[in-house]
This record gives sequence, C-alpha cells and structure tokens, in this order.
Amino acid sequence: MIIKIKNKDTLICDEFIFKCCVGKNGFIKKKTEGDKKTPIGIFSLSNIYYRSDKKDKPITKLKSIKIRKNMGWCNDVTSKKKYNKLTNTNTKFRYEKLFREDYKYDYILPIKYNWDNIKVGNGSAIFIHLTKNYQPTAGCIGLSEKDFLILIKLLKKNTKIKIL
Repeated sequence: MIIKIKNKDTLICDEFIFKCCVGKNGFIKKKTEGDKKTPIGIFSLSNIYYRSDKKDKPITKLKSIKIRKNMGWCNDVTSKKKYNKLTNTNTKFRYEKLFREDYKYDYILPIKYNWDNIKVGNGSAIFIHLTKNYQPTAGCIGLSEKDFLILIKLLKKNTKIKIL
C-alpha cells in the first residue's frame, strides 16, 4: 500500500481522500534542517506515538508507543549520534518535544525520511501529526484527528508514503 501526497492539501490512501497541510515553504528534494519544506520521495513509516494521558490507544496494525514526558526527537545539527532519532529530553542537545501542551502531537506517525544513513542537517522529525486549522507546518504533514485515526486503521507495516 502506498499513501500519496498529491499536492499541498491532498493525501490519498486507497479510496480515501483526506485534506492535509504540508511545509510552509512547499516541497523539496534536498531538504535542510529548518527550511520549513516537506521532503519529496517515497518513504517507509515508523510506529504510532500517542498521548495516553489524553487519548486512547489507537486502532492500528502498527506498533503503538505511549509518549512520555521525557521524550523528544533530536534536531540538533551538532549531534551526529542522536540527530533525527528519538531521544530523552534530559539531553544537552536540541530536540522537538513530543509531550506538548497543545494537541498536535497527541498522535504522531514518524515518516522514515533521512532515517537510514542519516545525514546531519538534511532534516529531522518529519511526522504525520494532527492539525485543526490546516495551517502550514515546519515540514510535516498535518491531518485532522478524525482523518488521522481513519488513515492509521488502513496502514500495514510495509505501507509507504509517496510525497509528490
């Protein structure tokens, strides 16, 4: 199965067409950290992460992991070891906090962009996450909670996402 991002506001999975939002500055093949662009390519998907203090465990064939208060995703270009990986927030390196005050990371699905043979500075923390207003993201893909929950029910472990 392949999920397709057809343009800046359309995600397609099987016969489902979902409204979405993407990076503020559009799409790019050669992403760099902080460019606010969504990477172009075909990528695998990771596990589902969710806030068990706010949401139920999602119904999905993918592994579901509870987001803990000390979880972050390293986006620090000075860290070759931790860059674009799940990390502990007690680190000295910069990270994207997963246990957020807002709703956007109540459910997240990391896209395996820059995942194997990680290149520091080529972009990190590219997720499918929640949105309520479809405002552009920092490079992720945003879906409404209802659509996110439908999407993850359809996914299999070998599902890929094709961005443009």
